Amino acid sequence: MMHRDFLLQAVELACFNVANGGGPFGALIVQDRRIIAASGNRVTENMDPTAHAEVLAIRQACQYLQDFQLKDCVLYTSCEPCPMCLGAIYWSRLEAVYFASNRDDAAQAGFDDSLIYTEIDKPADQRQIAMRHLVIESAAEPFRLWQIQADKIRY
Repeated sequence: MMHRDFLLQAVELACFNVANGGGPFGALIVQDRRIIAASGNRVTENMDPTAHAEVLAIRQACQYLQDFQLKDCVLYTSCEPCPMCLGAIYWSRLEAVYFASNRDDAAQAGFDDSLIYTEIDKPADQRQIAMRHLVIESAAEPFRLWQIQADKIRY
């Protein structure tokens, strides 16, 4: 199968998801030209704002492969990933991402992420949701313990 075929399947999954009470997003992860994970958006069904199709597909693929990295996998998604999903994509180290609709298409449908993109660039104390840095003496202790941990798994 080619990239266009997998992307068409992601769009079909998004349509199926809408017909079954979910959001208009679908994502699948492919390894060696084989689908290893697929999901629609489940935000309202799961009462979980992080249950985006891409995040759920990444979780499924990681469980399937028993690995927290997806270096040799490709994500196909019905829409350009939002900032949260983009973070998950980078953390999981996917090889590539193919998307059908873009963020402007999503915004026209009522899924506008522009506020989040704008907020990311602001200093923490200037964001719309209050974010306050408090200095406490033990703040660096978890990092110190991590650095001296002999058998840590880097990610």
